[in-house]
Amino acid sequence: MTPGVQEQVKVWDIVVRTFHWLLVALFVLCYISGDIADVLHAYLGYGILLLLGIRVVWGLVGTKHARFAGFIYGWKRVKEYSAGLMAGRPPHYLGHNPLGGWMIVLLLVSLLLACWSGLEAYADQGRGPLAHHDAWLLDVAYADGEREEDSERELWDEVHEVLANFVLLLVFVHIAGVLIASLLHRENLARSMWTGYKVDKRDGGGST
Repeated sequence: MTPGVQEQVKVWDIVVRTFHWLLVALFVLCYISGDIADVLHAYLGYGILLLLGIRVVWGLVGTKHARFAGFIYGWKRVKEYSAGLMAGRPPHYLGHNPLGGWMIVLLLVSLLLACWSGLEAYADQGRGPLAHHDAWLLDVAYADGEREEDSERELWDEVHEVLANFVLLLVFVHIAGVLIASLLHRENLARSMWTGYKVDKRDGGGST
C-alpha cells in the first residue's frame, strides 16, 4: 500500500457487534425495570448472562480482534498509550486500544458480579435458579418475628444496586473514552461497531 493511503478494514465481526448492541439494549431495559417489574428485570438479567457467556467463549476462540489475547495488553503498552493520550497523540489501534481493552474486561467482570448478586437477591425471594440453596431459610425466624431471609434479601438487594450503579458509571466512562478517541483519531468508533469496519491508518506508526 502507498504510504499515507488509508483503507477500510473489517475489524469487528458479527458476533462482537451483535453482542455489543444487544448488551446495550438489555442493560438499559434491565436498569430501568429494576424497581418496577421484578419478573421482567430477572429475565433481562438472564439474557445479559447468556450474552456474557457467549462473549467469554468468543473471547477465547473468536476472530483476531474479538479474542482477549488480541486486546489485553501489559502495563508497558498501557503506560505508553496513556502517555500518548495525555499528549493528545495516542497511537492508533485497529482493535481495542490498551485502555479500552481493560475497560472491556472490567465491564464484563462487573456485569457478571451484578448478575450474580441479582440471582442471590432473587433466590432470597424463593425464585430463580439459586432459590433451592436458600430454601431452608424460609422457616427460620428471629425472636422478634422477623425472618432471617428478609435481612439477607436486603443485603443482596443493596449489593446488586451498588454493582448495577458501578456498571452504569463504567458505561459513562466507556462512552467518554470512545468520544475522546474518536476525536483524536478522527474516526467514528461508534459507527465502526455498527458496520464492523475501521480505517487502517498506514502512516508509519504503531497501528495494531
